[in-house]
Amino acid sequence: MTQALPKTKLVTFEEFVQWKPDGGRYELHDGVIVEMTQPLGDHEEITGFLATKIPIEYDRLKLPYFIPKTALVKPPENESGYSPDVLIINRSNLVNEPLWKKESTVTQSASIPLVIEVVSTNWRTDYYTKRGVYEEVGILEYWIVDYLALAGKSFIGNSKEPTISIYSLVEGEYQVRQFRGSDRIISPTFPELNLTAEQIFQAGNTTT
Repeated sequence: MTQALPKTKLVTFEEFVQWKPDGGRYELHDGVIVEMTQPLGDHEEITGFLATKIPIEYDRLKLPYFIPKTALVKPPENESGYSPDVLIINRSNLVNEPLWKKESTVTQSASIPLVIEVVSTNWRTDYYTKRGVYEEVGILEYWIVDYLALAGKSFIGNSKEPTISIYSLVEGEYQVRQFRGSDRIISPTFPELNLTAEQIFQAGNTTT
């Protein structure tokens, strides 16, 4: 769940970065500072599981990727800044990022091969807002891990099962494939990644 902080005026991204405290997790949504509530335990386990498994794959492929702790994604020409649950960064493009050194912020699709959001009660933000923003930035791959099947039926179907939606950028627009149960995840970025949807939902408690 997110909670907008009371402000007398909208703030710029620069003001947000200067204000943002070290503790807590905050995002900026069109000039409005939003405090992200503490995730549930299962949410944290799934996030940690993915942040452990995916680096094994990019290390194996010898790719210059890493997962930062608190970096932000800023869309172009927009007073917003988002803090994904898992953000894969391409280190080789950081030299072209104007906000990286001083603000730990990436703005270019070449810096972001993959971004993952694990759904909390604010599922509309992940499916509506962030999907549109990440598409606008040009991020090639975006996962929504809806382990509690919170989204509306128009997004995950009438059966309302836990679902992983993987959005891939094709000719500037996202196309989606969905994975449930024993389905093996198909990632355009990591095509040899050997994980099923259920393994992710169980946060690694099943045999991998």
